[in-house]
Amino acid sequence: MAVSPLDERYATSMNAVFDEETKLRRWLDVEVALAYAHAEVNEIPLKAAKEIEQATGKVKLARVKTIEEEIHHDLMAMVRALSEQCEPESARYVHLGATSYDIEDTATALMLKDAYAIIEERCAKLGEVLKKLALKHANTVCVGRTHGQHAVPTTYGLKFALWKSELDRHLIRLAQSKPRVFVGKVSGAVGTMAALGENAFRIEGVMMKSLKLEAARVTNQVVQRDRHAEALFILALMAATLEKMAKEIRNLQRSEICEVAEPFGKKQVGSSAMPQKRNPHKSERVCSLARIVRSDVQVALENISLEHERDLTNSANERIIIPQSFILTDYMLGEMTAIMDGLVFFPENIRKNLEMSGGAILSERLVGALVGAGMPRQEAHELVRELAMQAFAGRTGMKEVAAKDRRVGKLLDKKKLEELFDFKTYVGQAEKIVRRSV
Repeated sequence: MAVSPLDERYATSMNAVFDEETKLRRWLDVEVALAYAHAEVNEIPLKAAKEIEQATGKVKLARVKTIEEEIHHDLMAMVRALSEQCEPESARYVHLGATSYDIEDTATALMLKDAYAIIEERCAKLGEVLKKLALKHANTVCVGRTHGQHAVPTTYGLKFALWKSELDRHLIRLAQSKPRVFVGKVSGAVGTMAALGENAFRIEGVMMKSLKLEAARVTNQVVQRDRHAEALFILALMAATLEKMAKEIRNLQRSEICEVAEPFGKKQVGSSAMPQKRNPHKSERVCSLARIVRSDVQVALENISLEHERDLTNSANERIIIPQSFILTDYMLGEMTAIMDGLVFFPENIRKNLEMSGGAILSERLVGALVGAGMPRQEAHELVRELAMQAFAGRTGMKEVAAKDRRVGKLLDKKKLEELFDFKTYVGQAEKIVRRSV
C-alpha cells in the first residue's frame, strides 16, 4: 500500500521518470556508455563493451535490492548485479575508472532531461488554453481590483494574457537552464580523473556525446548542486504562478463576487455537511501543493554547501525533493489546465460588480476629463475625491453626484458625462495588449 500521495493521488506520467526501475535503467545506460568510451580509446576490448551492454537487459531490480541489503550501497549493488550477468573477462571492466556519483549524477541528468520535456509539454498546453481564453475574452470588461478594492475597469482577456506571458517566461527559463542542468561527469573520486589516466578527456567526451549530455568542466566527487537548485527554483517559480492563478479563481468564485468558477460535475459534492457548496477545491489544492514545491528549493539550496570534496547530506533528501518537485509541478499544471479549460463565467455578476460602485471606478477618467477641460490636475483630483466620498456616504451613483456639482457642470455637459461613465470605453489598449502578448 502506498504511503505517499505522490504514488497515487497526485501521480502523473512524471512518476515513471523517477521510479526505481527507471533509475536503475539510467544507471545501466551510463555504465554502458562508460564501457564503450573505454573501448573507443582502446582501453578495453569492444567485445567486452558489447557484452556489458547485453548484460544490462538481464539485471533485475529485485536482485539489486537483495545485494543492497547485504552491502548497504545502492550503486555498488547495481555494479555487482551487472557484473554477475557478464562473462568474467567482461565483468572486470564494469565501472572501470568510475566512482558512484559519476554514474548517479550522470543518470540524474538523463532523468532531468525527460522530466523537463514533460513539464515543457504540459506548460505549453496550459499556455494554449490561456491564449484561447485571452482572445475570446479580450473585450469581456470586468472590474479591476487593487488592494482588494474596486479600481478601474479591465478585461478578463488581460488577466489570461498576463498568466500566459508568465508561463512563457518559465519556458524560457527552462530552456536557458538546460546547458547548466543537463550535465554529466566521469571525473572520479574527487574530480581529478586520476583513475581514468591519460585518456580521461577522450573517455569523457565519447561518453557524454553518446548520452547527449554536456560534460561538467570541473567537479569534485559530485556535479555541483547549484545546477539542481536552479532546476527546482524554476519549478518553484512555475508553482508560484499556478498558485497566483488558482488564488484568483478562488477569490473570483467567492459567493459575494461569483464572476467565474471552477467546472463542477453534475454529481460532484462540495461539502459533506452543506449540500449547496461549490467549493473551489481544485484551486485550493494547487495553492496547497505549491507550498511544497517552494519549500523543496530551500533544501536544494542547502545541498550546495557540501563539505570538502563532498559529503552525503544531499543524497537522502534528493531522493525526495527532485521527484517530488517535478511530480507535483506536473500535477498542478494538469489541474490548472483542466480548471481553465472548463472555467465557468457568470456575465450577470461581472456586470453587477462593474456597476456596484455606481461609477466610482471611473473616477480616474473623470479627473482626466476635468484636466483636459482646463482644471489643474491636483484640483481635479481633490474635487473627484470629494465627490466619490459623497457618493459612497449617500449610496448614490458617482455620475449623479458629479452631474449635480456646479464645478463639474462648468466644464463637462451631461452628454460628456454619459460618455465618461461608459465602462466599456475605458479599458484603454487592453485588446491590443492581449493580442500583442499572446
